[in-house]
Amino acid sequence: MKAAIVLQSGQAPVYGDFPEPTSAEGEHLITVTAASLSHVTRSRASGTHYSSASNQFPFVAGVDGVGRLASGRRVYFALPTVPFGSLAERTRVKVSHCLSVPDELDDVTAAALAIPGMSSWAALVETARFQAGETVMVNGATGISGRLAVQIASYLGARKVIATGRNRAVLRSLLSLGADLTIPLDQDGEALEQAFLSAFHEGVDIVLDYLWGPSMERLLVAAAKAGKEGVPTRCIHIGGISAATISLPGQILRASALQLMGSGIGSLPFDRLLKAIDSVLQAAARGKLQIATTTVPLSKIADAWSADISRSRPVIEI
Repeated sequence: MKAAIVLQSGQAPVYGDFPEPTSAEGEHLITVTAASLSHVTRSRASGTHYSSASNQFPFVAGVDGVGRLASGRRVYFALPTVPFGSLAERTRVKVSHCLSVPDELDDVTAAALAIPGMSSWAALVETARFQAGETVMVNGATGISGRLAVQIASYLGARKVIATGRNRAVLRSLLSLGADLTIPLDQDGEALEQAFLSAFHEGVDIVLDYLWGPSMERLLVAAAKAGKEGVPTRCIHIGGISAATISLPGQILRASALQLMGSGIGSLPFDRLLKAIDSVLQAAARGKLQIATTTVPLSKIADAWSADISRSRPVIEI
């Protein structure tokens, strides 16, 4: 079968022939129709993602996708059995790692939405225990995952959604997707600090952070200074697009009710992450979530692998 094959660590996958998967007890054989090139897919293939396992080479890239069972049933699937992946004509996946795809949702949209939508849904519902009427700040809201986070917070009933980001044009567009207030991160340090202080004076219950780095350092200082005494602000770290580390003085935690948590693969049982994906797909089927996609044939995987995925999610059609 044709597949996107990783031959060695740090190398982009190549289009070629790979052995067919064989059936095994407790697993489905799936004919793949669409698979997204998410950050997780690319970083796990390169071995740089924190959840990457020790790789056996060669293997097929891709951590999730949409396809059909022998019965014709359409499913979303995640974490195929190594060395198989989702970027192939066929793959092998545990039965428990598959979900039915709503009839109203096309294959490409379902594949594109699943992981970035899960990142905020799981963080809000599972990690932060979000309650309708709370205020949510999305730090780094202008990327694919951040834009979905704004929509999902609004859909779940947030009283107020605050979006931060460097791209002012994209920030403005978020006002039509559920954001009530935007904070540009490209303003000077004093102005940014004042914007954060003002937001936390008004009250922020949950922060979803996709950036880490300098913006999160300023945000945490503002939350400690302006947050109400004894009232927790749950800060959920999801991604580190800006930086892998921050400088965090211990007094910020001693002098505030900040709660720092992480959300991602490994922080929650896999069945709860899959439940979050199911909820995202159901919300999308009701027309409540939007995502920009770009479709690419499997044979062009080399070109698509290095494409910018911050504005439109590349989806490999197979």
